[in-house]
Amino acid sequence: MTVSREGTSVTEKDPSPLHAFKQEAATALARASGLDAGMVLELLQAPPRADMGDLAFPCFALAKERKTAPPVIAKEIAAAFSATTLPAGVATVQPAGPYVNLTLDRDLVTRTILDHVLSRGQAYGDQDIGRGKPVVIDYSSPNVAKPFGIGHLRSTVIGAAIVRILRALGHEVFGINHLGDWGTQFGKMMVACQKWGTPGPDDPDPVKTTFELYVRFHQEAESDPSLEEEGRAWFARLEQGDAEARRYWDLLTEIGKKEFARIYDKLGIRFEHFTGESFYNDKLDETVDVLRKKGLLTTSQEAQIVDLSAWDMPPALMKKADDSSLYLTRDLAALFYRYETFRFHRALYVVGMEQTLHFRQLFKVAELLGLEWAKGCEHVPFGLIRFKDGKMSTRKGKVIFLEEVLDRAVEMVRGIIAEKNPDLENKDEVAREVGIGAIVFNDLKHRRVKDVQFDWSEILNFDGKTGPYLQYSHARIGSILRKAGEEPPARVPEGASLSLQEEWDLTLRLADLPSVLRAAGNEAEPSLVSTYILDLAEVFNRYYNLGGKDPALRVLCEDPDVRQARLCLVRAVETVLKKGLSLLGVGTPEKM
Repeated sequence: MTVSREGTSVTEKDPSPLHAFKQEAATALARASGLDAGMVLELLQAPPRADMGDLAFPCFALAKERKTAPPVIAKEIAAAFSATTLPAGVATVQPAGPYVNLTLDRDLVTRTILDHVLSRGQAYGDQDIGRGKPVVIDYSSPNVAKPFGIGHLRSTVIGAAIVRILRALGHEVFGINHLGDWGTQFGKMMVACQKWGTPGPDDPDPVKTTFELYVRFHQEAESDPSLEEEGRAWFARLEQGDAEARRYWDLLTEIGKKEFARIYDKLGIRFEHFTGESFYNDKLDETVDVLRKKGLLTTSQEAQIVDLSAWDMPPALMKKADDSSLYLTRDLAALFYRYETFRFHRALYVVGMEQTLHFRQLFKVAELLGLEWAKGCEHVPFGLIRFKDGKMSTRKGKVIFLEEVLDRAVEMVRGIIAEKNPDLENKDEVAREVGIGAIVFNDLKHRRVKDVQFDWSEILNFDGKTGPYLQYSHARIGSILRKAGEEPPARVPEGASLSLQEEWDLTLRLADLPSVLRAAGNEAEPSLVSTYILDLAEVFNRYYNLGGKDPALRVLCEDPDVRQARLCLVRAVETVLKKGLSLLGVGTPEKM
């Protein structure tokens, strides 16, 4: 493979701009060792210390075959190289115990990687591996009859980040907000409205009123269980098309949807489809008929079920004894509709871990129907948001409204700005981007299956592993570039050199973005992007701080060639930080 200053070609297996150099090295090592080049490429690894080289080839795989000690084999392979046979981008080859260590031509590799990043700009890292592989992703999906609490944050921001990552990989992605706009909770709310009043057009806070009604119903039902039966009866009336029940339902869904729209706007999130549970009501009988015709339905206590005992699962309840539908019925109808409409390659459900059994049942039923595409269905689970005083409970009134959290974060950042940088331009916009970005990043920096601890002192820390820290790092680079008084060149100038170890470390990390995005998309794991850009920012800040010790180590040093090369490097870092933050849904203010 030839290496071009215009950027390296990438393979489906490894999209990094460093990959071409690794392939060249693997091909040469294969000739010297007699192994397959693909196997050598798989075995190449980074040495434990920078002074040992940039790539290491372990010789253990050859020891058994050759009946020779690995250190002896390493010396033989290294001896097979000469100055005329070194592959492009490799500067030295040395044996080191059982390893063959390779040092890369830092000048060539650095130029290639930086030129690639600078030429691609915000498109750097984008790939086309998802072309022709549509993805539907069900996320956020709050219940209309309940408040949009902070407990809904995780599904919302995790799902939105996965959407952006998959689009960067070339997938056509359909984000679906499967609103909880149907179910027994509406019957309960109808009982509450009848007994204790309905939010009217003059209500200053209909969301709060609805929430109070919901909480009161559950408090009263603890001492009067008949309320639960009344709720079920009202929901049955709704399913049967009762006009009064429908009037209550229209009112409650309108209140909920207005609240949701306001919050999604604050988060900068857009959905392609708002198809809540009610959308599938006219498809339920057909769905149940499909199960019946396949011989999967059986009757148990007058309810219709699919027996899943052979797979150590409780029965999948498809219709209650009173003929009303359940979540599982509606989710199966939605799954059929989504495949018929989008012909998806993957169908992702970003829903909490407590629903794991539900999705195991759903996917198993689809599999038993003989649907080949069912293997593309994935539950993307996540943990809880935890507070010092324990778990939230909507029914008991222990809920924190997400909008209040977002607004408080913005106000707290506004206070920090007033204290530390009162003359900052566009203070309100910066406070909004930093405050909301802090909340979003605090969620996405964790592996999604882990619980998230909500702690204001950590979330808004400008020196920790936080959104504000990354935003400040990005703004710091902008300040450097403005101070330079000139745009960095479009590519690293000939004759310019970057010789510091920190510059090499930054360059190698920049090369990792495409591979990180691919892994994040495959695993539906946004925290891989968060971890990557945190590491990049930490290495950049160490590099930046060198200038405080020695003027010659500053980005804006006196040597014009080195200065130009360093400006290219920090522009590339700025590009990648902005790219990573934007994929996560975090803004990047130019000044802070």
